[in-house]
This record gives sequence, C-alpha cells and structure tokens, in this order.
Amino acid sequence: MDKQKIAELGEELHRALRSQSSLAPLTERESDITVEDAYYISQHFVRQRVEVDGEKIVGKKIGVTSAPVQEMLGVFQPDFGFLTDAMHYEDGAEIPIEGNLIAPRAEGEIAFRLKSDLVGPGITEQDVLNATESIMPCFEIVDSRIRDWKIKIEDTVADNASCGVYTLGDNEVSPHDVDLPNIAMKVFKNGELHSEGVGSAVQGNPLTAVAWLANTLGEFGIEFKAGEVILSGSLVPLIPVVAGDCMLLELEGVGTASCSFI
Repeated sequence: MDKQKIAELGEELHRALRSQSSLAPLTERESDITVEDAYYISQHFVRQRVEVDGEKIVGKKIGVTSAPVQEMLGVFQPDFGFLTDAMHYEDGAEIPIEGNLIAPRAEGEIAFRLKSDLVGPGITEQDVLNATESIMPCFEIVDSRIRDWKIKIEDTVADNASCGVYTLGDNEVSPHDVDLPNIAMKVFKNGELHSEGVGSAVQGNPLTAVAWLANTLGEFGIEFKAGEVILSGSLVPLIPVVAGDCMLLELEGVGTASCSFI
C-alpha cells in the first residue's frame, strides 16, 4: 500500500474518532491490505492524535490475546497499539459514552508499569519481569471505529488496536510477589459476578504477552520506555457497556479497579 493511501486511511480513522462515527471495514475496501500496512495506518492515526490533538503517548497495549476474546471477535491473533494520556481515567471514574465512545466493551486486564526500557526483538519473559516496577488491575474499555465491530486483524491493528479508554487500580504490587499465570480475576457488572479468569488466559502468561508485544513493536523500531504502562490483554470475555453500568474487578493479591458509565 502506498504512503498516500496509508495517510488517507489514518486520517479517516482520526476523523471517525473525533466525530464518533464508524467506517466500513478497511478489509472490505482494500482487499490487499496487510498487517504491516495496518500498522503504518495506525501510526499515522496516532500521529494525528499527537500532532493535531496534542496528546502524549504514555504506553502500549496488546489485545485479542485470550481464546474467549478471539472467539467473540473472530480474530485469532493479537493486535497491538498505543496508549495516550487522553485515554486514561482515574480509578472509580464516571466515563461518558455520548461524544466519547461508539460501541464500548470492557476488558479486565493486568497492567505493567515499567522502570526501565525494553527494546525488542529478543526480549524474554525474564527481561519483562526485570524491567517491571509494578503491576495493577486495569479496565480497558475497547471501542471500534469499524462499523458493528466487523473486524479482521488488519482492521483492528489499523484502528490502533480498537483503543478506547482505560482505568488503572490505585494499588500496585511488585510482579515478583504474585504468580502471574495463576493469578485470579473476578469481574462484576452492576454488582453481580459476570466472569472470572486467570493470568494464563493471556498467551499462557502475561509476561509472554508483554514480551511478544515488545518484540513485535521492536521490529518496527518502537521501544518500550521506562515509566510507560503496558496493557497485557484481557483475562475475561469482552463485556458490552452502556450508560448506567458500573464495573468492578478484583485481582487476587493485588487490588481492585472500577469505573462507571454515564
């Protein structure tokens, strides 16, 4: 795909974000689009958020890592994207939907806060562990600029991994103090238990997912920087949310995260 087409699609996604409108799937319109093309579209899209909107990149994310999420979306390999400061809401925040989100879905995740840089490829799970200052519970509220969530991997990568917004729990612990593959999560919607998961739902180990992301982005010359937050993927199925819904998750041995929608 040529640079002009990449720029056009990136700007189209940016306009959809700002107008809270949705687009026909890119994979229906560009039959030869590749994941690499999609990544460069995403970069142009995110560049608009930085250069035009004044946002700052504060982290990265991996998504579509667990079998339940893959089956729900019909996408069977991970996606990857960038987090900006404008996406972050405080723990317990009321998150507006109108004028902010199109078709939000909540994911319960483990977030990593880095204390040192990670530059792939060649990053191992031990490298991730050594570079991580702390982990915390997280709600990522994914959203799609692609109409009706009719996405293939190229659509979601181009759409910055369907990033919406996210909240981080206030309590942080050392990753050395928990058994990440076996750590348990419970997610509650409107006071009722909705779903449960464990860390191994994310590529067998959240450390594996973060290492994969560091190596994948490293191939494009993108490094993880000290201080960044890395979202490692959902332990539970996606949960559609609407105004009035309240979400709470409990991450065993770590703490809670919560948000509500207005």
